[in-house]
Amino acid sequence: MTTAPHQGGYKIGGTGHATLFVLIVVFLDMVGLGLILPVLPELITQVGHIDLAHASKIGGLMFAAFSLAQFLFAPLMGNLSDRFGRRPLLLLAVAGLGVDYLFHAFAPSILWLFVGRLLAGVCGASFVIASAYLADVNAPEDRARAFGLMGAAFGLGFVLGPALGGLLGELGPRVPFFVAAAISGLNLIYGWFVLPESLPPERRRPLKWRACNPFGTLKVFARYPGVLPMAGVMGVYLFASSVYPAIWPFWGIAKFGWSEGIVGLTLAVFGLVAAGFEGGLSGVAARRLGEARVVMIGLALGAVMTLALALSGSLAMVLVVLVVNGMEGLVHPMLSALMSRAVPEDAQGALQGGISAVMNLAMLLGTLFFTQVFAMFQAPGALIRTPDMAFYMASAILAVALVLFLRIRKGIV
Repeated sequence: MTTAPHQGGYKIGGTGHATLFVLIVVFLDMVGLGLILPVLPELITQVGHIDLAHASKIGGLMFAAFSLAQFLFAPLMGNLSDRFGRRPLLLLAVAGLGVDYLFHAFAPSILWLFVGRLLAGVCGASFVIASAYLADVNAPEDRARAFGLMGAAFGLGFVLGPALGGLLGELGPRVPFFVAAAISGLNLIYGWFVLPESLPPERRRPLKWRACNPFGTLKVFARYPGVLPMAGVMGVYLFASSVYPAIWPFWGIAKFGWSEGIVGLTLAVFGLVAAGFEGGLSGVAARRLGEARVVMIGLALGAVMTLALALSGSLAMVLVVLVVNGMEGLVHPMLSALMSRAVPEDAQGALQGGISAVMNLAMLLGTLFFTQVFAMFQAPGALIRTPDMAFYMASAILAVALVLFLRIRKGIV
């Protein structure tokens, strides 16, 4: 399979080159995002003049605002990409992230931080478009590996991004945002000149506005047999896994007194492990074990290792848990591959829009939930004062996801 020439006349001769281009875009996006995570607690406390417990609530609301905007607009982006092609929508997503980082860099108040997050959410459809792009240029039997490679690009971005963010954070909490904005600008320039279009005109379909309804996009799961139950499992899994972006830097500071550098180190380890598993093992695991069995193993391991994080007593133990828990990162790409095989080729963009809707809704609710739990049990005067309660709850929810998947597994081919 080859892709069509893009607007500038550049032609891609094989799926390997096209996949590499979109993976680089995703990688650079995640480098920019990873840069800011270690310093976000300090930025919120400085801008809002509040303590860590209250800052975690604000951080959760900011993440929820981002997820809400993505939930409302990602279906539109996915369907627009089915109509006009992947390239222009992917470039728009990259540009939106760059503007968001500038809002954070110059923000004089908490309000401006929220404005930036909302704008990033509106334009933050890069995951949807990248997933549809990979579905365009890879045969159905190769998509598990392709989605795993995209997960690896995310992971590698988190290796470099947080490590740099932790170091740059020592110069001030706003410095990483300026660097992230510069990276997004370079990413936009790169994509403008070399990113090819993956969806030829004959494979495009008319825009259906009813399909852009964020709740209406969920109908894509019910339209094809077996997809809706997998979407339910994915939603529960993503709700539980949102505990990591919701409270990780706040938890590390509260429990261990981590600096920005240590927060960046732990996130870098997480990214390195994710890249190794999702990029190096996703295809092998799918072929030898099957996607369904990998999902089952990942959910079981995730439930155990999340509990282990709550019980950890040192940085060394946290790093061990992050390494052992790498298999959990395969749950999302394997479920995505299973659902992708169950829908026709001209509905891949709509499917990825639906998956993004589930992801954003689950992350929105999960982030609000876990940041509130963290703040409640971390606040002075709490009956039980512990930074670990959110991880205990996440472990239980992952166990529920495993039970749900075991119930539907017999119907998965």
